[in-house]
Amino acid sequence: MEEKAELRKRYKEKRKSLGPEKRGEYSRQIVEQVEKFLAAQNRFQHFHLFLPIEKLFEIDTFLLLDSLTKAGKQVYTSISDFETGNLMSVKIDSKTTFILDDWGIPVPNEFEKVGDEILEVVFVPLLAYDLDGNRIGYGKGFYDKFLSGLSSEVLKIGLSYFLPEVSISAIEEHDVTLDLCILPSGIIEFK
Repeated sequence: MEEKAELRKRYKEKRKSLGPEKRGEYSRQIVEQVEKFLAAQNRFQHFHLFLPIEKLFEIDTFLLLDSLTKAGKQVYTSISDFETGNLMSVKIDSKTTFILDDWGIPVPNEFEKVGDEILEVVFVPLLAYDLDGNRIGYGKGFYDKFLSGLSSEVLKIGLSYFLPEVSISAIEEHDVTLDLCILPSGIIEFK
């Protein structure tokens, strides 16, 4: 477990040290890479998107929300239940207004709950990941629990400012691997 804690600390610092301009530039480049990928994979219509926790310097996925809705895609996000560790999927679009929950996660003011079976692609938050698609998040297990309950057909896409680690040895049985990761400079496919 020590390796995960150390990686979390190191990647939080790496994100912060990029500075706001570089993070903004990388976020735009990641959206461009997603757009290229989706142009070649036009079969997907239903996307689950994590929204950025600003104080943790996450990728600006509001840019991706705008891109997906302009392309006519249906987008969903989650509302976290911190007592059960579950995520509830809700529909969002470019007109949705948001407030911050107690953890700084943007959540819609008003929402329509949807069943997870509609999801085709899930954009997964992460701090670090490796060449096998193993990821490290914030350690609460929300996304591993959420992803393990989805169809194996759902495409799991990580978004990262950074290249992967070679290997993360502290992977646990319940950890769910990514299918690919999208970076400012391109796409890494796993498996």
